[in-house]
Amino acid sequence: MCGIVAYVGPNPAFPIVIEGLKRLEYRGYDSAGIATIEKDGALTVSKKKGKVADLTSHIGKLTPTGSIGMGHTRWATHGPPNDINAHPHKGASDRLAIIHNGIIENFATIKESLKCRGHNLASETDSEVLAHLIEEVLDTSSLGLFDAVRAALSQVVGAYALVVIDKKNPGRLIAARKSSPLVIGIGEDGAYYVASDATPIISHTKNVVYLEDEEVASLDVESGLRIRTISNDIITPEVHALEIELESIEKGGYEHFMLKEIFEQPQSIRDSIRGRINLQLGEIKMQGIDDHWEKWENASRILILGCGTSWHAGLVAEYLFEEFARIPVEVEYASEFRYRNPIIRPDDVVIAISQSGETADTLAAIKTAKEVGAHVFGVCNVVGSSIPRETDSGAYTHAGPEIGVASTKAFTSQVAVLSMMALHIGNKKGNIPRERFTRLIAELNNIPELVEQVLDQAPRIDEIAKQFSKAENALYLGRGYQFPIALEGALKLKEISYIHAEGYPAAEMKHGPIALIDDDMPVIFIAPMDDVYEKVVSNVQEVKARGGRLLGVVTEGDKDVASLADHIIEIPRCDDALAPLLSVVPLQLLSYRMAVLRDCNVDQPRNLAKSVTVE
Repeated sequence: MCGIVAYVGPNPAFPIVIEGLKRLEYRGYDSAGIATIEKDGALTVSKKKGKVADLTSHIGKLTPTGSIGMGHTRWATHGPPNDINAHPHKGASDRLAIIHNGIIENFATIKESLKCRGHNLASETDSEVLAHLIEEVLDTSSLGLFDAVRAALSQVVGAYALVVIDKKNPGRLIAARKSSPLVIGIGEDGAYYVASDATPIISHTKNVVYLEDEEVASLDVESGLRIRTISNDIITPEVHALEIELESIEKGGYEHFMLKEIFEQPQSIRDSIRGRINLQLGEIKMQGIDDHWEKWENASRILILGCGTSWHAGLVAEYLFEEFARIPVEVEYASEFRYRNPIIRPDDVVIAISQSGETADTLAAIKTAKEVGAHVFGVCNVVGSSIPRETDSGAYTHAGPEIGVASTKAFTSQVAVLSMMALHIGNKKGNIPRERFTRLIAELNNIPELVEQVLDQAPRIDEIAKQFSKAENALYLGRGYQFPIALEGALKLKEISYIHAEGYPAAEMKHGPIALIDDDMPVIFIAPMDDVYEKVVSNVQEVKARGGRLLGVVTEGDKDVASLADHIIEIPRCDDALAPLLSVVPLQLLSYRMAVLRDCNVDQPRNLAKSVTVE
């Protein structure tokens, strides 16, 4: 989950790498470091606990001037955040340095073996062993740098995105990947870039090559780009064009990326449904489903896999698919799926949901499902990422880059795409009356305008946040389609404000959580006027009787909950199945403003990283 950026070319590397690290800080921000090879042949390494700003202050005005360099932002796995554990790491003789994202599973064995051969390792990380191991191969064999990296990695078990620089090869970067993303950028001026995702390089090039598992690349200003597998098979690079624009990863005048991304949701939902809903013909088109229709038509079960917010989107999809497609659904944490000997059948359809397309647990679960012949469908936001390449078919969400660690627009885009999938399958199977289907797709097409109406209430939500910002616990309650939204609302509050919060089915409150309610505890009911509205009103009364501080997210014009709650936030009226796309938005805004009031780092909450590429 660390951020990697590297450069080799005709220009000074330092400003390019530092700019890239700032763009990658959402991937890891426990510490940061940079390594360059200077014109006099010296390998220089600077690293510092904390943010990229702490690194630049540490370096000061004597910035490196070499034309090859690499940088790293760390999210700690092995060893606490400190200057020593920060990357880059050097080898034993200071000949080379590496940066690494991933986990080396057999690092303890390799480390002990290196120590027995006289190596002194300074850090507690698993990554440092790679620098010593590669350097040892170079020193004890006739192999060049490219082949030495391949030989060393053949001894490694685990996941890695790796970049190596060697002061005896001052015009060359070596990059390698296994189960952790890495992209190579090709510049027009003969330069090359390496990064863990596209955000740090789009201001320099839009031509990229995505490394695949167990591929090693040599990027040389003289001999160009070469790629081989660890087993020495030659790979012909396939160049792709990046579709994202630089302004999409800028704050654009907003205080935080998260706030910007909350307000981008009308457009991100619009982009996710564009070209898929045809109101004139009264149909939905989804090629990833239509090209494999027999799999969906004959599916005995749908398994949905995801982690965190994507798992919550999957829970919404469970209601959608069972109501409209009439196919049994199970929603699984991807992190648990492959470790419990799951029953997967060839006539199952597996839906894997991931914003980044690189979630390690979800990728591992996909491989488990494919091994038994299940059809795997990916719902993903990042073009060219691993999940779209690993799945049999899929649908992109088109949310655009999401920089804030707490997912907002990615969630609503996922739910929008999953809603279209359920409606499309249900319609093709003849399970939805024609009149209701045409009404539903018209309502879904109009959701972006309704989200804009919810966002207009931001000033009111800011005032409500002031009433709750000092709370240390909160309870979110919903029923039916709104239960997953209760979970998602609680997760957002936990992630960015560090307030302990739980989401529960409203009726289950009586089976335990009601014991927690007192006059200090905010209780947030998601209670639109749906099929279970009257039941939820009864649950609201139970909390009111015990002195709870009540906030209701209700349909505009609501009277019953409004008469009981201390505060209400209204959402426009829409079909029950589509209401999650509206009800989640005020909860995002509430969490955001409460976190700001508590002086929390909204975009980079402690201990979290955006793309979880390690298990």
